[in-house]
Order: sequence, then structure tokens, then C-alpha cells
Amino acid sequence: QKQKALWQSHDAQDDHLLARLLCLVIYFTMKFAVAFALFTSVAAFSPADFSAVKPKASVTALYGEFGASSTSFYTKTEKQDSYESLDSILDAKCSDGQVKQVIKDMLDVCAEITEALRTALVTVEGSMNDFGDAQLSVDVIADNLIWDAVKASKVVREGASEEDPIVRDVDESGDGEFTVCWDPLDGSSIVDNNWAVGTMMGIWPKSTGLIGAKGRDQVTSLVALYGPRTTVLVALDDGTYEFSYGCTPEGCQLPDGTFEPWICSRSKIEISPDCKIFAPANLRAAQDLPGYKKLIDHFMENRYTLRYSGGLVPDVYQQFTKEQGVFSNPTSEGSPAKLRLAFEAAPFALLVEKAGGKTSDGVSGGSILDVQINAVDQRTPICIGSANEVDRFNEMLCLLE
Repeated sequence: QKQKALWQSHDAQDDHLLARLLCLVIYFTMKFAVAFALFTSVAAFSPADFSAVKPKASVTALYGEFGASSTSFYTKTEKQDSYESLDSILDAKCSDGQVKQVIKDMLDVCAEITEALRTALVTVEGSMNDFGDAQLSVDVIADNLIWDAVKASKVVREGASEEDPIVRDVDESGDGEFTVCWDPLDGSSIVDNNWAVGTMMGIWPKSTGLIGAKGRDQVTSLVALYGPRTTVLVALDDGTYEFSYGCTPEGCQLPDGTFEPWICSRSKIEISPDCKIFAPANLRAAQDLPGYKKLIDHFMENRYTLRYSGGLVPDVYQQFTKEQGVFSNPTSEGSPAKLRLAFEAAPFALLVEKAGGKTSDGVSGGSILDVQINAVDQRTPICIGSANEVDRFNEMLCLLE
């Protein structure tokens, strides 16, 4: 019986060993089958001779790497060893002492707005301006700062804000000379995105005032752009100049080692008569105006570069940094013009025409600077920028006989 039990024990061990061997055989068989299947599938989709595979012809000559359009325009401005101060430029390029003073007063408030925008949250104030637009906190801050500045200026007699389009007397001494009209912070619809926004100012003499005057009567105009940097365009005697604010925490270093808050970063800017950059506003009007649709088609078919943010200041300001460009904003029955003549169109038009550009009033095809201001909140269509493109706008919209 002991011998029989021993045999039975050996038989059980043998059965267990055989079962383990069978499992190992099955495992390795399946592993080999999977590896073989993977190898054959890769071979089926792989070229037999990798050296014979040729890449597609390069398209970088026309379209750039990965088919990019190669239509970006980068700065060509080279760093200077030194930059002239605001005072030195004004002394040389602004012959009227009172105009010089109002420019400095307005640049000071642009600096204050710069500092305020760095800390202010963009929220709704709960109030509306005279046009029915909800006022934002930054609109109110900028507007209040400018009102304080014009009241404190010794050369300003009247002020008018786009937020409150009434010409108001601010001259307590009676010695004021200028009427200042401003849009305190253009770009309310994009400022919450932290996009570039700006301030526009037109300045008229006492001899004309505002009502009944034309844009050509302005003694100067300023447009400030608040982005990663603050830069301001100023119309001077012989052209358009750009001033940059706060290039270091202490200001901008001058040749003698001192610092000033403003330096002249671009002198006597020239806008080329031809361009390849377009900023088409009021595209809804293309549904009503076949000529405007034809113009947009021309831009696209001829591979112009679209640069449009929806903010008037950055969309026109690029013409001075790129030294080319065209901004168009026509009017139609279904999509009427919205830009204000005194607050927006006239100040920019003076700067553009002093830089060799051209403007169109979008109606007669004549200069926007020749349109008479009959109301503080008067609206106007406009095309502004490189001269030949403004001519094309007039031609395609049949504005000239």
C-alpha cells in the first residue's frame, strides 16, 4: 500500500509538470504569432527602399515653411546710441510756445493713464455715456484724468470728451488758447482682453473753436497707444513724431546720462504711398456696397496682410510703425458709420497727412480734414493710410467723378 501511494504521488507530480510545460509552450507560441503579425503589417505599409523616397517639393519660396504666407511685417528700426528728449524735439520742431505747452500737458496725462491702466480692473461702472454705451472703470478713470489735466493747464480754454460730448469752459483765468477734444480710451470692447487701446486728442485754436471748424484747423493732435509700451504720435511743424514713455523704471537715459520720461523714438515718419497691409472695418457694409466687397476681394486676391483688432488706435497706428497700411470704414444704409469726426477721425487724419499719407471722407472722396464740424458728436466714414490705397478706395466705391 505504501508503494502504491508513492506511485500515485509521482503520477500527480508528473501531471503538474506536464501542465506547466504545456502552458509555457502556448505562451511562447502566442508571443511569436503576435510579433510576426506586427512585423508583416509594418512591412506592408513601408516602402521597400527608404532611400528612394523623395520629399515633396519645397513651397517655402512662395508661401514659407509649412505653407505659411510669409506676409508678416517686422520692424526695421535699429537701436540708436542715443535718443533726443521731448524738450529738445519740441524746441526744434514746434515754433509756437503755447502749442509746445499743451503738447507737454497732454503727454503728462498720457503718462498718468499709463500708470492707472497697470493697476485698474476692467469692470462696468453701472453708468452710460451720452451715446448709450456702458462705461467701464478704465473709461471713467482716463476721462477724469484728462479733465483734471485740461482744467490745470494754463493754455486750455475749452474741453470736450467723447464720453460727454459738450464743449465746456475750463479756463478760470481767461488766458486759455485751445479747445481740446478727446476720446479718453478708445477700445472699450477689447480692453478686457488686455489688448492695446489708446487715447486720441485733437487741439483747435481759439480763433476757430470747435463748432464750424475743420480738421485742418488743428494746431496739433496726439494719439497715444497703450500696449506693452506707451507710445504717442504728435503732429509737429514739419511732420509726425513718436515719443516713447518710461523706457526704464526711472525714465529714458539721455546722452548726458540723465533721464527723461519721454524720448523721441521715431522722427518725421513717412507713410509709403503703396502698401500690403489692410485693416477693413465695418465689413457688414460690404453686403450693401458692391464696391467695398470688390475692394476686400482685391486685398485677398492680391495677398495683402490682414491686421485688424477692432480698436481704431492700434489699427491705424500700425501705419506709422510699419510705414504703410490702409484702414477703411465706409458707410451704408444698413451699416452706418460710427466714428466721431472731432474725437477720432480728424486727430488721426492730421497725423497721417503730415506723414505723407492720405485720407478720404468716404462720401465725396475729399480729405477728412476738409469736412466741417457742425456737431460735437458728428459721425463720418473714413479711409486713411497709404495714398494709392486711399485712391483705390475712392475709385472702387465710385466716390470721385
